[in-house]
Amino acid sequence: MIYIVEDDLEIREMEAYALRSSGFEVCAFDCAKKLDEEVKVCVPDLFILDIMLPGEDGLSILKRLRAQESTRNVPVIMLTAKGSELDKVKGLDLGADDYIAKPFGILEFVSRVKALLRRSGMNLEAEESKIISLDDVTLDEAKHTVVAGGDNVELTYKEYELLKLLLSHPGVVYSRQQILEKIWGIDFKMDTRTVDMHIKTLRQKLGEQGSIIQTIRNVGYKAQ
Repeated sequence: MIYIVEDDLEIREMEAYALRSSGFEVCAFDCAKKLDEEVKVCVPDLFILDIMLPGEDGLSILKRLRAQESTRNVPVIMLTAKGSELDKVKGLDLGADDYIAKPFGILEFVSRVKALLRRSGMNLEAEESKIISLDDVTLDEAKHTVVAGGDNVELTYKEYELLKLLLSHPGVVYSRQQILEKIWGIDFKMDTRTVDMHIKTLRQKLGEQGSIIQTIRNVGYKAQ
């Protein structure tokens, strides 16, 4: 599991998408408070912290992480503004394991993450081979592909994440609000009909296999 803290929505989604496409599980947050709440539940394998954040900045978060027993040895990558040498020095002095200057190439970003995880002893082969199947639908996280009835299915980012959520927990019913929070973000403000529209197009793209996504009246959806 990788935790990202980045207040820029576009950059946050790009980073999360790139890492998920490479087979990693990711949780992304826009501030330190939400990160702290999640760390209490689960300590990740890696933190990616932007330095410039609203409220508590990335360097302060790093300092706290290094002071806590549960996160003291978890690898940390800092994202810094291009040419901000002072921030790089501060981050390394506080215990950061690597830094990446913005703007950065997405291939370099993923490569640096993998390199740091290898150095920390994480088994990347196991991470990158996760395949989720239900009936005749198969989702390969490493290749970021979906096959339904033997045919490749082209999905948008949100459709892919929605399908992965349902396939990963067969039989579990998710309300529309829960789906919005998990796929669009905990503070995302949007009509729950957005979920219905995405479910409709997802079913259409899956063809006959779209029937694995079931509607639970007045509640939400599940994969079965």
